[in-house]
Amino acid sequence: MAIKVTMPRLSDTMTEGTVATWLKKVGDKVSEGDILAEIETDKATMEFESFNEGTLLHIGIQAGETAPVDSLLAIIGKEGEDISALLAGGDAPAAEASKADAPAAEAKTETAAPAKAAAELPKGVIVVTMPRLSDTMTEGTVATWLKKVGDTVAEGDILAEIETDKATMEFESFNAGTLLYIGIQEGNTAPVDSLLAIIGPAGTDISGVADNFTAGGGATASAPAAEETKATPAAEKAPEAATETSNGGRILASPLAKKIASDKGIQLSQVKGSGENGRIVKSDIENFTPSAQAQTASAPAAKQEASVPAAPKVFVPAGEVYTEEIKNSQMRKIIAKRLSESLFTAPHYNLVIEVSMDEAMQARAAINSVPDTKVSFNDMVIKACALALKKHPKINSTWKEDAIIINHHVNIGVAVAVEDGLVVPVLKFTDAMSLSQIGGSVRDLAGRAKNKKLGPQEMEGSTFTVSNLGMFGITEFNSIINQPNSAILSVGAIVEKPVVKNGQIVVGNTMMLSLACDHRTIDGATGAQFLQTLKQYIESPVTMLA
Repeated sequence: MAIKVTMPRLSDTMTEGTVATWLKKVGDKVSEGDILAEIETDKATMEFESFNEGTLLHIGIQAGETAPVDSLLAIIGKEGEDISALLAGGDAPAAEASKADAPAAEAKTETAAPAKAAAELPKGVIVVTMPRLSDTMTEGTVATWLKKVGDTVAEGDILAEIETDKATMEFESFNAGTLLYIGIQEGNTAPVDSLLAIIGPAGTDISGVADNFTAGGGATASAPAAEETKATPAAEKAPEAATETSNGGRILASPLAKKIASDKGIQLSQVKGSGENGRIVKSDIENFTPSAQAQTASAPAAKQEASVPAAPKVFVPAGEVYTEEIKNSQMRKIIAKRLSESLFTAPHYNLVIEVSMDEAMQARAAINSVPDTKVSFNDMVIKACALALKKHPKINSTWKEDAIIINHHVNIGVAVAVEDGLVVPVLKFTDAMSLSQIGGSVRDLAGRAKNKKLGPQEMEGSTFTVSNLGMFGITEFNSIINQPNSAILSVGAIVEKPVVKNGQIVVGNTMMLSLACDHRTIDGATGAQFLQTLKQYIESPVTMLA
């Protein structure tokens, strides 16, 4: 059966899209995951992939044309299949197509549910799967659900925040209805196309839908719950110690509570426990106030012992071992995976050079005296790198098993620290940008990176990377190469210190630069020549304007 593909909503503010390029033509075979077209949104140009297999039978929006979200973009089906019924509405939005066909078409087009599950769905029920939100994403983690089971969902509502391998992104609903089922709980990770949620008319019986989805090839939704159930007893089990009362009864108390009670001279039989099964815990001992009867009963004993000097008591700190477990975010997992792969597959070596910053400081002050202009030292380093890379293209390369790819375009990635780890937004065609353009772009990208508002396409395609820890007072450090780049520059802090100029010791300002290189693509002499050129640009900023 032919499937209608509509203009997707690729951002939360997108109302229409422009087809920049079709990567398939009518008659071409289409596999699930193939890139159908590049679509320009109100924020960026993004690749749009197919969630269906078949033959591309019809293109509804030609390259260069703009159409509203949900307009008929394409039709995919069996070769030679009659699609005249689907085309009966002409170029009208797909939402105006037959109501009877709409739920099935949306379920197949937007949710990528397995064919078996889709065929057995109750009327109006739509299976939503873990989306592929970046070209390298293979699994995602649900950071937060913004809807709960039973909530009404409108088209365009944000269902959840999903952590990909590059960022945490909002995932919105393309369907309206009631959230009937959640398949992946907060904090759990699942592969792309796993059952994420089920949406449909309120009160619809969806028993068996999740099982059918699993049987059709989807991920099981009950696994996370099973893991939680299994883990609960171990998590709740606390160290316990049993103590006997004077009449032979048993008192449950934690070892720490027993120790504090012993130090304070408190009888556990007098303390009421607030823990599970009446177990006495630390707070019970700390909040315990002896009753008057207990104090009276202990008075004679106190009198008898009054004449005997008490032995000095050794103070033992009543602390407790405290640890905290923080579950690894998807971003942290990917950082660990990729940097480990980089360090253990690419033979790293580091070259270090010291650069005088006196003229750069004067040049920056002069540039920033111009109204509405703000340039940082990091911006100057990025500009110098872009120009030096044009002169030493081997630094701007990528290693392949059968060849070395020399990139003659310069896209510099700028490492930005965020709460969950590190992201690297990319300045495309950096060599063609002015210092002020670099400064404005870096501030914009860094700000949106920290607010988790970067799109995946803004973190792809770098050919070289700059990492700066100078603002933290770090004078020198070595970075791990951000593959597929062949090099990364580490920028330290500017330090005021004695330097020798013209045979005289004077006060100067210097900065350390460390270049980590992949020895498979960059020889030591090549890296050294690049650093010499970079040094010349930074020490004489006027040369960057030539």
